[in-house]
Amino acid sequence: MQLSINGRRIDFEPGQTILEAAEANEIEIPTLCHLKRAYPIQSCQVCLVEVAGRDTLLPACATPADAGMDIRTDSAQVHESRRSILQMLSASIRHPHPVCNQAGDGPLNRLLTRYQVPLPQEQSSRDTATALFATPDIAYRPEHCIVCHRCVVACRELKGIGAIEIIKQEDGENRVVPYRPELCESCGECLMTCPTMALTDAVSPQGDQAWQGEQTLSTCGYCGCGCQLEINTDQDRVIGMSTLSASGVNQGSLCVKGRFGYEFIGSQDRLVRPLIRKNGSLEQAGWEEALSLVTDRLQGIFHASGPDSLGGLASAKCTNEENYLFQKLFRSVIGTNNVDHCARLCHASSVTGLKSAFGSGAMTNPIRDVLKSRAILITGSNITENHPIFANYVVEAVLKHGAKLIVADPRRICITRFADVWLQPKPGTNIAWLNGLMHIILDKGWQDRDYIAKRTEGFAALAEAVEDYSPKYVAGITGIPEDDLFRAAEIFGTRHPGAILYAMGITQHVSGTANVQSLANLAMLTGNVGLEGGGVNPLRGQNNVQGASDMGGLPNVFPGYQPVTDSESRRHFAAGWGVDRLPAEPGLTTSEMASGGGAQPLKGLYIMGENPVLSDPHQARVIETLENLDFLVVQDIFESETARLADVVLPGACFAEKEGTFTNSERRVQRIRRAVPAPGQAREDLWIIVDIAERMGRTWNYNAAGEVMQEIASLSPSYGGLTYDRLEHEAPAWPCPGPEHPGTPRLHVGSFAGGLGRFHPVAHQAPVDPPRRDYPFLLTTGRVGPHYHTGTMTRKGSGLTGLYPEALAEINTRDAAGLGVGDGDIVRIESVLGSIRVKARVSDRTDAGVVFVPFHFHESPVNALTGSTLDPEAKIPEYKVTAVRMEKVETSESSPP
Repeated sequence: MQLSINGRRIDFEPGQTILEAAEANEIEIPTLCHLKRAYPIQSCQVCLVEVAGRDTLLPACATPADAGMDIRTDSAQVHESRRSILQMLSASIRHPHPVCNQAGDGPLNRLLTRYQVPLPQEQSSRDTATALFATPDIAYRPEHCIVCHRCVVACRELKGIGAIEIIKQEDGENRVVPYRPELCESCGECLMTCPTMALTDAVSPQGDQAWQGEQTLSTCGYCGCGCQLEINTDQDRVIGMSTLSASGVNQGSLCVKGRFGYEFIGSQDRLVRPLIRKNGSLEQAGWEEALSLVTDRLQGIFHASGPDSLGGLASAKCTNEENYLFQKLFRSVIGTNNVDHCARLCHASSVTGLKSAFGSGAMTNPIRDVLKSRAILITGSNITENHPIFANYVVEAVLKHGAKLIVADPRRICITRFADVWLQPKPGTNIAWLNGLMHIILDKGWQDRDYIAKRTEGFAALAEAVEDYSPKYVAGITGIPEDDLFRAAEIFGTRHPGAILYAMGITQHVSGTANVQSLANLAMLTGNVGLEGGGVNPLRGQNNVQGASDMGGLPNVFPGYQPVTDSESRRHFAAGWGVDRLPAEPGLTTSEMASGGGAQPLKGLYIMGENPVLSDPHQARVIETLENLDFLVVQDIFESETARLADVVLPGACFAEKEGTFTNSERRVQRIRRAVPAPGQAREDLWIIVDIAERMGRTWNYNAAGEVMQEIASLSPSYGGLTYDRLEHEAPAWPCPGPEHPGTPRLHVGSFAGGLGRFHPVAHQAPVDPPRRDYPFLLTTGRVGPHYHTGTMTRKGSGLTGLYPEALAEINTRDAAGLGVGDGDIVRIESVLGSIRVKARVSDRTDAGVVFVPFHFHESPVNALTGSTLDPEAKIPEYKVTAVRMEKVETSESSPP
């Protein structure tokens, strides 16, 4: 279909507005209030255009494009209308300075200049103080506000929250005010959309002038969403984060961590020089002394006890290039496969479970595919807090595209507000309710028979396995009402395509692999793998946990998941690395290295960017293991709880201080770029690893991180088509085997990586540490929105710490009443392994008998309570079910008597 704009014939798609048709053909129509992902706001009227045959000007943002339309965007009438509107908007702004450009190079200022409208002048009678807003991280200056509604609509429609609203005040002025501030995520979506700088970053040392700095395009260093952002800098310090509206998976959005969690970069607590333990204390040293000691001690242990007496923990926070060189150091220089990283603690069971079912253990679909889903199942994922940008897509799918949402989670997490069905299973009963769904689907004949026949094997065994899981039987195990289970089965069984999103509520169990296999069973049963809008999608928790796995930061595979037990793979990498041989036996896992559980006890351990003292289970055993090592070297950006036990601490660089790549949860490989230098004598981790390898007798001729990526591409076929030149302007999803290959956004289209998809019949397994008389409560652990991992980054500034300053134990109202615990009281929580003191948050967010505690806080280290029982296949620990008892030990001053 075609229409004409300014005399030019253009094509457009049915359903597009005039504005969308123009943008698709690179024709500019100015706007102020328009948001691409929201319904038309129509508050500014700047986008009015002239349409032949119409008596009045029409808003391009809300007028459907029609075949044969003759549109003028630059006529005299349009120009005068826009100028008049801009004059009124300019007059409504009362800036505090006579000649002011505080709106920066924003959309309003550009339009004022373009249409020759004078900039706003000072009107001192207007209050210029910062007004109360929904979050302390954002400053609101009403005198800058044009009441365009963008911030309110962004919060309500893009985030699905509605924390702010525009309400007329007693002085007759309309202002943005907190409406439901308790819902505010402090994400800054409102700030990002503001065209006048009425909303600004209150965390930045530059305040509303943060826009004046230099911008460096990079990738966020927090969760696995892989958001694109601009690091704003001034005189070699980070002063804020901004985004480009059409860039990356986030499309201009960020979460609270990505937007305001940058203070750690310039923290005074950063490591700036190497530390060496002397006379029992860590003291500053030079690089020559520190690296000489590291190589001497590692080589000494190697010669005395053999290569397998050494181990290394790679890092999901570091780049692909650094993780690649780290595992290369251990395999080709030291000669051991004892290398692993924190994927073992979060999604190891995803890799084993999905690989056994599909032949590949990664996220199958890009997140934007949920916009094409008719059914979405989210389980074991507090997606709005832990993957907020992915949650944006789910909210849009529900609110704008008619998707039906099923949420299965033991806690009343925020995403349940959008759910058509919320299943609240008891922790540790995932297999039972998943088998129950499949039982109903089969009973009603909702399975995809053609898909099962053509693309899968093992169906008969699955059908037999789920036969006993009637709704009544499942209800007895899980506590899920029979009607709720049926409604969920009906949605997922009858609405196609259907997507599954999950995280650590599924994986961090002794039955983690079987849980993941159950999700794969459900997806194949309904024909939902290998198509747009479907898939089984593990949401990865850290910025580069996918990439660290891809790079071979695992004890059983080389880069590209090529098995160390395969002789051809060993020859391939030995030739590429210039060595005669490589070790053939899989090495120790993180769980085994940190807890001393290997067949041969470690003598030396090199930890890069991990903090197992807080992140690993059974804290007492972890500390004992680390203290008993002959030598421990920790490479990090802060002196973490683990670093304090080290013999040598090496100061590394954070994501804003280095060049490299991260691979996000969708398998998209994206650049990070240096915006500021590392503090003091800290070095990029890549060059620390290279220096150690060369001191141990190897010649590694790398001049830049891009050269490391070239080597990765030459040895790992899934990265074979990637170069830094290509990654400057695109972010392909692996597998991307050649320079002309576009990447693979969806896996298993047409056929599975392993041929046929394999059903795995699995049965419910009771938790190994269930509640009982002496320990009547069930502890489950996880994350909260403002914090990340063990808090080493997010607790280094006021922007995030002010939102969530201390650990809180979520305790059910009935349980609290029975214990005499009030909101804010201090409780002692005790398991068979240890105890912690923590402040209580009393609510109905958790079910009776369940208590939730996050693991970010060293003052209340919840992993002092969790056990080290492992999934037998993935070796992932059980973090979600621990029997505990509780008692009040201190009354809050705010608690009632």
